[in-house]
Amino acid sequence: MSDGIAFSKGHGTQNDFVVLPDAQGSLALSAERVAALCDRHRGLGADGVLRVVRWSALGDGPAPEPGVEWFMDYRNADGSVAEMCGNGVRVYARYLEHAGWLGEAPLRIGTRAGVKDVSFADGEVSVEMGQALVGDPSTAVVAGREFDGVAVDVGNPHLACVTTEDIPALDLTTAPLHDDSLFPQGVNVEFVTPVGPEGVAMRVHERGVGETRSCGTGTVAAVVAALRAAGRESGTVPVVTPGGRLRVTVRDGGASTVLHGPAVLVAHGELDRSWWEAVR
Repeated sequence: MSDGIAFSKGHGTQNDFVVLPDAQGSLALSAERVAALCDRHRGLGADGVLRVVRWSALGDGPAPEPGVEWFMDYRNADGSVAEMCGNGVRVYARYLEHAGWLGEAPLRIGTRAGVKDVSFADGEVSVEMGQALVGDPSTAVVAGREFDGVAVDVGNPHLACVTTEDIPALDLTTAPLHDDSLFPQGVNVEFVTPVGPEGVAMRVHERGVGETRSCGTGTVAAVVAALRAAGRESGTVPVVTPGGRLRVTVRDGGASTVLHGPAVLVAHGELDRSWWEAVR
């Protein structure tokens, strides 16, 4: 009988994750192990880790809500704990479907940013992302250039900068500078530009990860900021990211938001137990 640790690998528009099924909460998931797993040279490689755990077995974290079985314990690539991940929760839901753990509809998943309702239709996974709160204006600085933006809270912090600049030319190999007093826990920074009458393009630098091919919560923040810049409060907007296309529905100025898009599982396997135990 194998002594390995089961894993799956999945992505949502190339925002990729290691999925660790741990229904009973038995894995000791340290920051060092997360960072090693996500390392693209010494591990499996990913933007983050999704631990699939029953909420009752989570341990440290928010108290379980009645009727919600599963909790998405999400970690960034550097091992830090994050409140929410829009693409991650959609991949998490796809894994529950694969494992036969969906239960009865509707699917509700616990996160550190509250309970999220998830649905499946036409090959896509959609998640009710909740309220997107627009905050203060601020700026991001890339290579000495300032970009005006606005703070948007989607359960985690964002600085969404709507611009007409050539965003493919931006150097996001290092984190954009931001106002630490406004974002004391760090921030995800989006650069958003129109690509047509109804759509936007986006690049994102995620705190604790670096530039990613896509970001679900960042996509929501980007659309809320783009609609606001256009003098609109609601709409469904296609978003082009380096990793693929998503859609975001915004209602009532961000009072409720929905993220729609693909979620794909690409591999299933086992981690070597001796490798896991050697990581400290």
